[in-house]
Amino acid sequence: MSSGLWYALAAALGNVAGALAVTRRATASLRVIEHFLAFGAGFMLAVAFVEVLPAAFAASGAWAPALVLVGYLLVHISQHTLTPHFHFGEETHLVQAAAGPTALVGLLTHTFFDGVAIASAFLVNHRLGVLVFLAILLHKLPEGVTISSLMLASGRPRKDAVRAAALLGVATLVGVLVTDRVPILLRHGLALSAGVTIYVGASNLVPEIQGKRDLRLAGSFFLGAGVFYLTKLMLDRIS
Repeated sequence: MSSGLWYALAAALGNVAGALAVTRRATASLRVIEHFLAFGAGFMLAVAFVEVLPAAFAASGAWAPALVLVGYLLVHISQHTLTPHFHFGEETHLVQAAAGPTALVGLLTHTFFDGVAIASAFLVNHRLGVLVFLAILLHKLPEGVTISSLMLASGRPRKDAVRAAALLGVATLVGVLVTDRVPILLRHGLALSAGVTIYVGASNLVPEIQGKRDLRLAGSFFLGAGVFYLTKLMLDRIS
């Protein structure tokens, strides 16, 4: 579990990096992070369908389909049913004062399962752990942008925006730490986190790409899926 914790720490720092890009108004960095969002969506969905789902079905057996669905629905409830205003990417309009804190609560569920996904993948093997870590790392930057910009748009100071992003990172670390201590997560964490990962990739990230009608972002999405296969081949040769 120690290796998974170090990887999760690296992923968590991505949340803070995204927040700093917003609070320091690093326009060039925000454009790069937008491509990270598209690239990460392609990479994440490829990892989820090609690697995580088969491993989840092997670990959870007949329960796997239902657990994947539960993970998917859990994020939908926390981010788009109980949260009044939420979308991935930078928030550029003023929003209600409650929008930032409620989005934070919704994202905490998702980021907790980021940690569960990393820990569960490393429990299967190191190769799967690295692939899942990379998928999560790629969306951590836009995730930090999302929560920090929402905090600012809801009237919170910059320090609160960075703290909110750091809290998302902490939730990821907690997910890693509790996975092998909670029986249901130890056995079925991969299936639950597969549903979460599919939701984040398909329902959070992909709509952001589609809404901008930018061929470069579409190219980054397909590039992400292609780089997944190259990374998979490289790791297969090493292992």
